[in-house]
Amino acid sequence: MYLDSRGLVALWREGLLARAVLSGRTKGYRNHPQLERFKRQTSPLGSIAEYLRIVYDESVSRGYRFEGQKIGNARFSGLISVTRGQLEFEWSHLLAKLAVRDSGLHNRLSSEKSPLPHPLFRVIPGGPENWEKTKKAFSGL
Repeated sequence: MYLDSRGLVALWREGLLARAVLSGRTKGYRNHPQLERFKRQTSPLGSIAEYLRIVYDESVSRGYRFEGQKIGNARFSGLISVTRGQLEFEWSHLLAKLAVRDSGLHNRLSSEKSPLPHPLFRVIPGGPENWEKTKKAFSGL
């Protein structure tokens, strides 16, 4: 819900690529660190499908025409844990991108102190994930 149009389209495309990786249909992108959160689930393909269903719903609410049938039929019940530090890291990253791409949206969101996670995620205590290269920036977490 916080993404600008460019970010939402990119998320959709990257999510579909992640789905292809998790289903074994591509050789590239297999070691992308963000895939770890889905690989750790009981149903990796189901978890990315549930993630994409929510992204798709957001696109529909904005009047976009994403192809929902690309998500597939895999299912996942439950939530994916994400650390508070990872959420804060990703929020900071988004705000930096919006400062360049959409200053109006950046200004509206920059006062948000506790952004909501993707509805599939459950926030737990902790710092950024080990895969983040700038983890040292969050030494106070």
